[in-house]
Amino acid sequence: MDTKKNRKNVYKGISRIDSKTTKGWLVRGYKNGIRYSKLFSDRKLGGEDISLEKAIVCRNELTARLCAIPSKPRSQKIVSHDKRNQTGVLGVSKLSKNGKGDKKLGFYSVTWRPAKGKQKCTSFSIAKYGENLAFKKAVSLRYERLCAAYGEEVATKIVGLENVKKYVLSKQENPTMAEAPIDVESKSL
Repeated sequence: MDTKKNRKNVYKGISRIDSKTTKGWLVRGYKNGIRYSKLFSDRKLGGEDISLEKAIVCRNELTARLCAIPSKPRSQKIVSHDKRNQTGVLGVSKLSKNGKGDKKLGFYSVTWRPAKGKQKCTSFSIAKYGENLAFKKAVSLRYERLCAAYGEEVATKIVGLENVKKYVLSKQENPTMAEAPIDVESKSL
């Protein structure tokens, strides 16, 4: 077996180590955040070709063992703040776009994820609703959509209890919230 041509990591899970003090093949695998590794030294095993053969056998055995280990379910991290957010509520941004002439049209943009891989957004005009009501409508819609997707407890953690108490409109204050603006779908990055 000509290993000189195969040094550019042709074998998945096997890397060549050629440093001043170490020469050999390194086998690595990962499962549930744990790294498994073993070095096959050329000097101890009698040459580069023999150490590669042993590394391939080890890698195949490791792959079988790792497949047998049950995967831990990935927990979803709840993000409730971001230093870049200017409004104080994640998913709600104050934006503006150019209107006719030199007019700037301000609005609050709202985004949420109703399901994995889907993102929805809509906006509330400051000119139409006024600064305070547009912001409250945006926060209320985000909270309502997060409640529908993840439940009230998670939605409250994401939006923040203080923000829910302060900005979320009740159905009496905002009877048209169920008939929110048309959602615009966008691909998640």
